[in-house]
Amino acid sequence: QVQLVESGGGLVQAGGSLILSCAASGRVFSIKYMDWYRQGPGKQRELVAGITRSGSTTYADSVKGRFTISRDNAKNTVYLQMNSLKSEDTAVYYCNGEIFTGSDLEETWNGWGQGTQVTVSS
Repeated sequence: QVQLVESGGGLVQAGGSLILSCAASGRVFSIKYMDWYRQGPGKQRELVAGITRSGSTTYADSVKGRFTISRDNAKNTVYLQMNSLKSEDTAVYYCNGEIFTGSDLEETWNGWGQGTQVTVSS
């Protein structure tokens, strides 16, 4: 099986920075794609950023220019660098990805991590 484990959340003042990590472990050959979502208090879960196997990235308009998604293929880990944090970035951040489980790049696994809390104080 495959597990996604997020880390790096915490409490930060507005204007500060955090780096979130999402590590895939278990039966992982490579990451096909990985997305970061967030769910703020009383809000729906929303897509924040995504990265494909080739390295193409996408961002929500609300985080463009402040957040950067990257990946370390050797570590099967995806990062979310968050700068210039605002109070409205407060949320539980989740990674969701599709993982190749074999070298034939045919079998995949899709799932969510458990989430990591980010709290931005104003």
